[in-house]
Amino acid sequence: MTTARIDRLTTSGTFSLDGGTWDVDNNVWIVGDDHEAVVIDAAHDADAIAAAVGGRRLLAIVSTHAHNDHVDAAPALADATGAPILLHPDDLPLWRQTHPDRAPDGELADGQVITVAGVELTVLHTPGHAPGAVCLHAPALDTVFTGDTLFAGGPGATGRSFSDFPTIIDSLRDRLLTLPAHTVVRTGHGDSTTIGDEAPHLAEWIARGH
Repeated sequence: MTTARIDRLTTSGTFSLDGGTWDVDNNVWIVGDDHEAVVIDAAHDADAIAAAVGGRRLLAIVSTHAHNDHVDAAPALADATGAPILLHPDDLPLWRQTHPDRAPDGELADGQVITVAGVELTVLHTPGHAPGAVCLHAPALDTVFTGDTLFAGGPGATGRSFSDFPTIIDSLRDRLLTLPAHTVVRTGHGDSTTIGDEAPHLAEWIARGH
């Protein structure tokens, strides 16, 4: 029986890409127990995230992708906690747009396992919304953290630089919709959903994208 839990913190800021800027609310996910934790997507407010982590040892700051609204607070949180920032290397061009003078501390790779509080988070490389986008599957918690790859209602946006619609559909079909139907999808923005609720709509998404 795991003692690990999932906490959600919502932070607010802006997303900027291709010359536009939008106000956004981001989900910051904290997975751990009373002693240690992992942060998924350090968005906007390093102080608020550090406060939510509390006195626990922060093992890693995992970035599902490098759009600025998901990584803007990562260096400050790393500096405050000593935790390494992990990012898939395919997203380094996006990362450098936000943090040209600070590289991530480590790489994420498909199939990599991050263990926190006795729970394994398996990295799934799911490009499309961004080249280095990843999801984190935690079977013991019946959860997948999808960043901006899958939302309640469909795939993440692919209309901007570094994104590609056919690629995200491949990622959804091959990597996410194959997970157990009861798996809770914890997203980068907005409400959670389940694989079972989203899987039947794959054909609609494909038709909509063409």
